[in-house]
Amino acid sequence: MPPSRKPITEIGFDSLADQFSGSLSCENNKPDFKELDLGSPVSPLRTRGSGGGRGVAIGTSVATSNSSISSGSISGNTGINPIIKRSDYDRNNHSGELSGSSENSPTAAESLESADTSRNSQLGHQRSNSSGSPLIYSGGSFMGCSDGTSINSPSKNFLLSGNICPNGKILKTGMACRSSARSDVLGSGMANYGHGSIIRGVGGKKLGGGSCGVEVNVSLNIQFAGESIMVKRAMASSDAEEVKRVGNEQYKRGNFTEALCLYDRAIGISPENAAYRSNRAAALMGLGRFSEALRECEEAVRLNPGYGRAHQRLASLHLRLGQVENARRHLCFAGQQPDPAELQKLQAVERHLGRCAETRKIGDWKSALREGDAAIAAGAEASPQLFAFRAEALLKLHQLDDADSSLSDIPKCEPSPASCSQTKFVGILPEAYLFFVRSQIEMALGRFENAVAAAEKAGKIDSRNIEVAVMLNNVKLVARARAHGNDLFNSGKFAEACSAYGEGLKFDHFNSVLYCNRAACWSKLGQWEQSVKDCNQALRIQPNYTKALLRRAASSAKLERWAESVRDYEVLRKALPDDNEVLESLIHAQVALKKSREEKVYNMKFSGEVEIVLDLNQFRAAISSPGIAVVHFKAVSNLQCEQISPFVDTLCVRYPYVNFLKVDVEESPAVAKIENVRIVPTFMIYKNGSRVKEMICPSHQVLEYSVRHYSL
Repeated sequence: MPPSRKPITEIGFDSLADQFSGSLSCENNKPDFKELDLGSPVSPLRTRGSGGGRGVAIGTSVATSNSSISSGSISGNTGINPIIKRSDYDRNNHSGELSGSSENSPTAAESLESADTSRNSQLGHQRSNSSGSPLIYSGGSFMGCSDGTSINSPSKNFLLSGNICPNGKILKTGMACRSSARSDVLGSGMANYGHGSIIRGVGGKKLGGGSCGVEVNVSLNIQFAGESIMVKRAMASSDAEEVKRVGNEQYKRGNFTEALCLYDRAIGISPENAAYRSNRAAALMGLGRFSEALRECEEAVRLNPGYGRAHQRLASLHLRLGQVENARRHLCFAGQQPDPAELQKLQAVERHLGRCAETRKIGDWKSALREGDAAIAAGAEASPQLFAFRAEALLKLHQLDDADSSLSDIPKCEPSPASCSQTKFVGILPEAYLFFVRSQIEMALGRFENAVAAAEKAGKIDSRNIEVAVMLNNVKLVARARAHGNDLFNSGKFAEACSAYGEGLKFDHFNSVLYCNRAACWSKLGQWEQSVKDCNQALRIQPNYTKALLRRAASSAKLERWAESVRDYEVLRKALPDDNEVLESLIHAQVALKKSREEKVYNMKFSGEVEIVLDLNQFRAAISSPGIAVVHFKAVSNLQCEQISPFVDTLCVRYPYVNFLKVDVEESPAVAKIENVRIVPTFMIYKNGSRVKEMICPSHQVLEYSVRHYSL
């Protein structure tokens, strides 16, 4: 009979350290020698609810396996942390099939049917909780915190397990672990890791439990060394169930590519197994390959028509693709109770789709855009038709750039399988609608050949649809009118070209290219007012249309509307900073605007040269001249001066009626002294000989704003 022992809570921590100090030696540390396990100072551990004392709660419960563990692991049943029992098999759910109430979160761990227990034990020290995810556990406990907090220890004594501080000493009462730059964390013991394995260099996290201040370092993304080996072994296995089981583990961890390979291997071994097909569909959904997932689920249902899980997955896929009727058919499968959450999502998507059709029919495109976004948010986030609907609404709202970019956002999706019913979207077959919208946007952007090709594809898919047929006819007529107008324009027949472009506009009232082309004809005919009107129409449809801006600016100049001309040229100058013709036109328009206001224009320098001031007399003469003078006080040795000098040259070109001067304070100290310049770079603005502004080390934006402000 062993001698009686005091309760754990009465044993002092120092006495324990003295009592078992010899256990660290190799001679005393025999396999059959048992001592009290002091626990690991870096193990996130939670006590059982029935144990005595207050446990340090981590938020997950811990269970230990009966399997033998390498490197100092616990052996034997503790009696406190029993093995979690595996759930009974669901005979109707196809053993090992991925299951879950919602398909919206494929990365969430779906519950799996239990695998063979002996197979699990081969992987090492397995731990599980209610969610099925592994826990980090060292097999020990914390004791003797100064606030009286304790954690239940097993009823039997065991080997010391990782309870070593960085300095090699045993943790004592009230002693806080000293953190270091490179932190160590005990591994979870999963797979090939032994108990107490060290993982280097991860972030720290403070563990609660009183003033003992134990710091726990937790790795959020632990990659187990044995995982790749396990996958390779499974790929080489001829046991389809084993391959599927490893695939399920990879799926739960979010490794969809690895899971897909494993399911492919399982299907290769047993191609008639519906569960493998359904699991493969789940992995494809996680990768966003919805069309392929749809085909896999269809195959699973073909192999087993009564397979409820495959029907649920099919319903979720059809809902994501916006195919409400197909989703309802599989969600309300005979003999199967529909999932309430999925049914509610289906009804919400169906409601918003109905409103999309209504608002489109009456031309309320703002409401149409809102309803389309609501349908996507409700659950149809992979529907190509809804994204195309959104692009069409933006086009009708004259947001052409946004509509064009929305075309690239349309999810890539292959045509629906033949088994799926072809429910129309806003009255058009789904695949035809995609080409229908694309054709309209290509036409609005002047890509006429692409527009005709897309319209012809839409016509082939839905040849009986009147709206598609009308659009195809109009696109062909507009493209023909534009080609004929271009030929006439190039031949110098500008009046006939105007008529040709006008014929095209009869079939497409919102074609900015035709308006701009006709404006060019009007300008050639000297009808500047008509040219401005057509440019205005083009810019209402496409506000950033460069050619329309150029033609309107030039026509406004011919009409001597200098303010409008300057405004357009300034916009063009920002859009085309390297275009010298735009710059020259802007300068002439600015000069003309000043003259029209009876303002005198001084120091016009189209060459864009900055005057270099060499002496005081030259400086006084320059700033005393009528108009605006901007003086840059600089020094060659100053880096900031050298950096801003090229920008001053740019401003000189941009504002030709402003006199720009540079004064080197080292070569002309008299000028710097009389103007009291002590810091460079310094800028001073003079108007008719009087200083009106001084700036020290200004930014480019501040400098240009000041020049523009005083030059007006």
